[in-house]
Amino acid sequence: MTKERSDDNPQPPHEVADRIWELAEKIDIAMFTTWDGEQQHSRPLSARVRRDEHAVYFLVDVEGGKNDQVEHFPAVSCAWADNSHYKYVVMVGSARLSNEREKIAALWSDFDKAWWEDASDPSIRLITFTPDQGELWDSPGKAVALVKMVLAAVTGAAPQMGDNAKVDL
Repeated sequence: MTKERSDDNPQPPHEVADRIWELAEKIDIAMFTTWDGEQQHSRPLSARVRRDEHAVYFLVDVEGGKNDQVEHFPAVSCAWADNSHYKYVVMVGSARLSNEREKIAALWSDFDKAWWEDASDPSIRLITFTPDQGELWDSPGKAVALVKMVLAAVTGAAPQMGDNAKVDL
């Protein structure tokens, strides 16, 4: 007997897409996953989510394997996790590495001083991620999830943990 289930999200696709963008922006840190031709590589990066530009931006250093991976294999994924509230988002799409100094300056924040002195540092590069699809797992919260899991354990049924939906972005 299988207990795994996929919840259907009754929301229209545009509302699911809105929620995906909203959670990605709220959670901030994304696991940015690339491919090197043999295996995947994931690393946490601070995401600058700009839905109005249909893009997610990452400031990165000129050094690093991810840059070569993006240039050779631009298909990437980004995953955001809010474990304390059981909310998760994944976007898949394509990435592009650039040295767009004006955009780097516009995206710069004080938090970036942990890595570079200022926005004019010549070692900063920009990864622009353009998502094609997104997936959402949106639970009503930890307390509700705990009650649903206990109820499922007692009844033997799969817990209904929240909404799960995939959409084109």
